[in-house]
Amino acid sequence: MSLLSLDGLVVRYGEIEALRGVSLAIEPGEVVTLLGANGAGKSTTLRAISGLLKPVAGELRFDGKPIAGLGPEAIVRLGIAHVPEGRRLFPGLTSRENIILGAASRGRIDKATLRRESDEMFDLFPDIRPFADTLGWMLSGGQQQMVAVARGLMAKPRLLLLDEPSLGLAPVVVQKVFAIIGEIRRRGTTVLLVEQNARMALSVADRGYVLETGRLAVEGKPADLWSNDAVRAAYLGGQLAKGG
Repeated sequence: MSLLSLDGLVVRYGEIEALRGVSLAIEPGEVVTLLGANGAGKSTTLRAISGLLKPVAGELRFDGKPIAGLGPEAIVRLGIAHVPEGRRLFPGLTSRENIILGAASRGRIDKATLRRESDEMFDLFPDIRPFADTLGWMLSGGQQQMVAVARGLMAKPRLLLLDEPSLGLAPVVVQKVFAIIGEIRRRGTTVLLVEQNARMALSVADRGYVLETGRLAVEGKPADLWSNDAVRAAYLGGQLAKGG
């Protein structure tokens, strides 16, 4: 049984059909990437999965159970955590406080446990350990991204949704973020990754789906997508062919 499956999913913004019959599946332990141009429907797909948008048609199942129409809080409790584009930290809270907020969906947890688990996040993200007590607004973009991912992991998700984790980051920081994605998978968390940087996304993914104006255009293993000239030209903006 797939951990997550979408079957004929349709999502609208008013009269605009943002997703038009999207079907895909993610197996336990995979890293799967969603690729496509801006406006293709990638972030909309994540928002529908996490309950921020309600589909108007189609099925959405997590571990075999229907979740379309559930609210975000219920979906987090089922085991899906969403790290949105733009990080969205609370600027007046410290890194540790932002991270601990990710555990809110798990109910009442004693302070000692929260401290220990947040320390485990700093072990996974050693670059932000020196900034544990630094306010969110004082962190660099890369540090904020690491805090945001750590916050998502504090929910103990079975599936982590990552929306554009490399956006606006320097290349050396992007390398670190994608190394962490690989480590998250090695620790047993399934990842659905939306990413403009197709080269980096395919370097960590088991499979990829390419969206074009709300429809699923093509799917395959990274090597197949990497070597498909039509995919590179039509759906990935030629960035793979250009080596960028």
